[in-house]
Amino acid sequence: MQWQDDGFDAPERPIFVPTPADYLALAQTEKDSVVLQGLARRPYPFVWQALAANPHTPPVALQELSTARDSVWNDNRLLCLLAKHSGANPVVLRAVLGAVAAKLEEGERPYAAVLALADRVELAADEVRNLGTLRGASARLRHLLRVRLSLRT
Repeated sequence: MQWQDDGFDAPERPIFVPTPADYLALAQTEKDSVVLQGLARRPYPFVWQALAANPHTPPVALQELSTARDSVWNDNRLLCLLAKHSGANPVVLRAVLGAVAAKLEEGERPYAAVLALADRVELAADEVRNLGTLRGASARLRHLLRVRLSLRT
């Protein structure tokens, strides 16, 4: 049997395998919406948060991120970043609203996201006010929610 060169032994052409740090760097700086959408499917919560902070992330990727789950702290931070994102349209904001409502019903406390949603005029005040009636809403959150919503008018 004769040996054949399959190309795997060629040291002049190393194989590049992206690391999580590469995905993070792209999520922080990329402007191409197709690339950003692809990054939203990566399994790294720090990449999701970087995408939610990147003003170039398109609404479709933001909506996809509204269902991403990792841990209580990471999920709550992600929802807050999504609620504050300048490119979040009403569809995205309602997806975030639904995710926040589910977390409150579970007894979690995504309070920063609730207050960020209260600042968004794209959502009706009644939609956001209803978050204060859910199981996880504290008296302090209900008070801050009333204050934030009163500042909108």
